[in-house]
Amino acid sequence: MTSQSIYHLVPESELRRGLGPAAYVPDGLAADGFVHCSVTECVLLVARAYYASVAEPLLLLRIDPARLTSRLLFEAALPAAPPGVAPGTLFPHVYGPIDREAITGVGELERERGELAWPRHFRPLELHSPR
Repeated sequence: MTSQSIYHLVPESELRRGLGPAAYVPDGLAADGFVHCSVTECVLLVARAYYASVAEPLLLLRIDPARLTSRLLFEAALPAAPPGVAPGTLFPHVYGPIDREAITGVGELERERGELAWPRHFRPLELHSPR
């Protein structure tokens, strides 16, 4: 298992819908069978390819793999890797809910000159919890 953080992109409304007392369950988990995540160097490529048109705040969950109780596998991108990702790059897929304890921070992607950019800071998950 890796000790480096992995990341999950999610529109704010979806995070609020899926966040429970013990874990976050994304909308797509049931259909896909796993939670799509990314490594640092691929986050912005994924965000720009699949989330550029999202109008609401786009959040980035920073996840500590060592704190996950669900199975984590590094696998080929599904359905396909976005443009710019090196051939053979493996993506982290979490086969189950994301434990709240594993989410070490939540950042909002910035919009700079029409492009999505890395969050300026990460805040505790509690600041994004349903009220």
